[in-house]
Amino acid sequence: MFPLKDNIPTRRFPVVTVVFIALNVLVYLFLQKKTGIDFTGNSLDPEALYDYAAVPCRVVGECSTDVPGDTPSYLTVFTSMFSHAGLLHLGGNMLFLWIFGNNVEDSMGRVRFVAFYLLGGLAALGLQVVIDPDAMVPTLGASGAVAGVLGGYLLLYPKARVVTAIFIVLFFTLIEIPAFLVLGFWFLQQVAFGALDLTSGAQEGDGVAYFAHIGGFVFGLALIKLFATHRNEMADRPRLPVY
Repeated sequence: MFPLKDNIPTRRFPVVTVVFIALNVLVYLFLQKKTGIDFTGNSLDPEALYDYAAVPCRVVGECSTDVPGDTPSYLTVFTSMFSHAGLLHLGGNMLFLWIFGNNVEDSMGRVRFVAFYLLGGLAALGLQVVIDPDAMVPTLGASGAVAGVLGGYLLLYPKARVVTAIFIVLFFTLIEIPAFLVLGFWFLQQVAFGALDLTSGAQEGDGVAYFAHIGGFVFGLALIKLFATHRNEMADRPRLPVY
């Protein structure tokens, strides 16, 4: 399943959401050192990667060997939230942020949303570090912070309708699905793949920080009601399909 848009209008233009998207795009295109532009895989210069990625063992200060990179670890916990490995990685995260971030921002205002987003990213990295504090694998991407947005959206608007692309082999169709099914299925995927990573060993994993996704999502579920001050009642009214 691949969400494309929801059916909840916002009261005002989502300035912070757009700024976050722009920052992520600008960082990838102009600040991250790359070996080339890669649409599917990792396009980053391996030697420069550690300057903006967060490394769990560096975060806790217990790396068994020297890890490259000149940026202090306390800064990489933030720079890693705005860095991506490739265009597909960047595009997927920004699409999810645009679809669900605008309504979450609308529910709490701009200043609160900045705090909510950044704290969600920190919570995401925190769980990833707790799960494997000795890991020397660099972690980067906005997906942990975006997962916090998804968790908040799920509690605010579980019945919202989301236009979703369903792929079956070489064919696909567009259908409207309640948000709780789209986001619930996504979260269960992260839990399942995270558990698989634990049982198979880090060396056999696919390089995705599933526990960062879980940590961010749980943060969003747990704290959205402390941040949100408004819920759009349009979410409860019958609306025309959004195709």
